[in-house]
Amino acid sequence: MAADNDYRIEKDSMGELKVPTDALWGAQSQRAVDNFPISDLRAPRAMINALGLIKASAADVNRDLELLDGDIAQAIIDSATAVAEGQYDDHFPVDIFQTGSGTSTNMNTNEVVAHLATEAAGQTVHPNDHVNMGQSSNDVIPTAIHVAAVIECERKLLPALTHMRDTLRKKGEELSEVVKTGRTHLMDAMPVRFDQELGGWAAQIDSGIDRVEAALPRMRRLAQGGTAVGTGINAHPEFGERFAKAIGKASGCRFETSSNYFESLSSQDAAVELSGQLKTIAVSMMKIANDLRWMNSGPLAGLGEIQLEALQPGSSIMPGKVNPVIPEAAAMVSAQVIGNDSTITVAGQSGNFQLNVMLPVIAYNLLQSIELLANTSQIMADKAIASFTVNQANLDDALSKNPILVTALNSVIGYDKGAAIAKQAYKEGKPIKELTLEQTDLSEEEIDRLLDPADLTKGGIKK
Repeated sequence: MAADNDYRIEKDSMGELKVPTDALWGAQSQRAVDNFPISDLRAPRAMINALGLIKASAADVNRDLELLDGDIAQAIIDSATAVAEGQYDDHFPVDIFQTGSGTSTNMNTNEVVAHLATEAAGQTVHPNDHVNMGQSSNDVIPTAIHVAAVIECERKLLPALTHMRDTLRKKGEELSEVVKTGRTHLMDAMPVRFDQELGGWAAQIDSGIDRVEAALPRMRRLAQGGTAVGTGINAHPEFGERFAKAIGKASGCRFETSSNYFESLSSQDAAVELSGQLKTIAVSMMKIANDLRWMNSGPLAGLGEIQLEALQPGSSIMPGKVNPVIPEAAAMVSAQVIGNDSTITVAGQSGNFQLNVMLPVIAYNLLQSIELLANTSQIMADKAIASFTVNQANLDDALSKNPILVTALNSVIGYDKGAAIAKQAYKEGKPIKELTLEQTDLSEEEIDRLLDPADLTKGGIKK
């Protein structure tokens, strides 16, 4: 049993309750802690950062509108900025699975900022009347989702994706003279160069960058100013536009007020859209990760085309075994992001009349997807793509025995004759060149020219 001096008594509109003595939160946050002992999931760091920026920017605007006392406003700005910087993350204990509007998280922020601001100002700063002035949870939480996502995309995800794309391109250039067996249906196909294969991956990531950038304009539109239902009740008519400029300055990112608060409060379509683009990047990441795993497979019984950097022992029982741990981690991240998108899609449908009521879970999953993809892109680039080496002997051996090279002779000997030679080559394990010399009138010089693997890789990219 905890001693009585471990608690203090806080009061809200529903009455009194005990709050831990050293807690910066107040009664409403404590009710949420007591009501939702559901998971160990809390508001992500990016969300707390956004909420701190929102409270600081709102106080700044309300002071300029002469609605908030200057000293109180400054105390709120300083305290909220400290929250945004991560100085008080331990005081955000509210579970993600809570009231669908995120009111508990908004009030958690209001109470922490009010507590800190009261100490700084030497006078009472009220969580609702002062910190939450001109705001409602119904516009704060949608705004926080947008602000956090834009900041995380601009500062982390897009730079990480750009790094991965550039690393792929650089690695491809380094290996531009290396030819390998292409594969379709996991079966031998015509040859390709490494720069072509890696260039395809780089193009996927480049398209992912374009997709995120295309979705961000709608994420920049903020619900702040719509307050309870979209009508802007209790907010100054200029609050929304001024707020967008203020938080843009505070965050270093561009934002604008929504042209329709009713859309911004009742729907999360922009978040669903961005999540869909993140899912597509996850699909690209899964493809790249699996290709790397296949190419690295072996070392004796697999393809053995490349060797990924050895990062850790691969088995607790098989000595010397090394596994493709980075691509495996990337594949799991991809699965998580795809699952997150399903949750966000379902949650996005929960816009009941004037408010979406699954905001916290949208925030958590969207920001997790951004973080996972950003971190994974960086790690894949540095610990898998940049550092793998090529097993040239294995590549050359597979090319020399590849019966599919006979495709290059189609225009000279015909498809049927080519198919017959390919089947015999498979059956007898003989090189295509040897059988072609035996069964056609082509000279050795002409066969070498037609079957040159490097020449067969030309084309495929439009400049």
